[in-house]
Amino acid sequence: MDGRVHESASGSGQSGLGPRGSLVMSLTLALLLGMLSVLVMFPAAEHLRSLKGGERADATLHTSGSCMIGQCRVEFEADGRTVVADLPTGSGGGKQSVGAAVTVRYQADDPQVVARDEDVGGGGAALFAWMSAGAALLFLMLSAVAAVFLIRQRRKTVAGPGAAV
Repeated sequence: MDGRVHESASGSGQSGLGPRGSLVMSLTLALLLGMLSVLVMFPAAEHLRSLKGGERADATLHTSGSCMIGQCRVEFEADGRTVVADLPTGSGGGKQSVGAAVTVRYQADDPQVVARDEDVGGGGAALFAWMSAGAALLFLMLSAVAAVFLIRQRRKTVAGPGAAV
């Protein structure tokens, strides 16, 4: 209690991640978001669109969960038998409770391939794919800015404190 301010590392305005850490983190996020978009969401949107011409059936939500990541199941009648099938990644309707009535479309030759009728346009999955692709580009640009900052900082250190850059 001598009147002096004692500042720790966490209160010094430093974030803990230096320019290199920011560069690595931004590149990692850009890569992960880009992979999510290209490898998961764009194919999910295409799969949903492929069921536009499928057979239509009335179904009930058998298992609810996060439908966007493929954790919902529906139960319906196809060719005289009861089918319980998983809704694909990119499906909507996650707020509905078990037993809710939904209309689905399925492939005539394989009733396990099913999607909600409202989702066969692929809109929700396509929107999420474009959003994650945009976020990937944002983090890629942040990586470029961090790389330029690192190069300039390295030139300043090599040139010395009094040299102009």
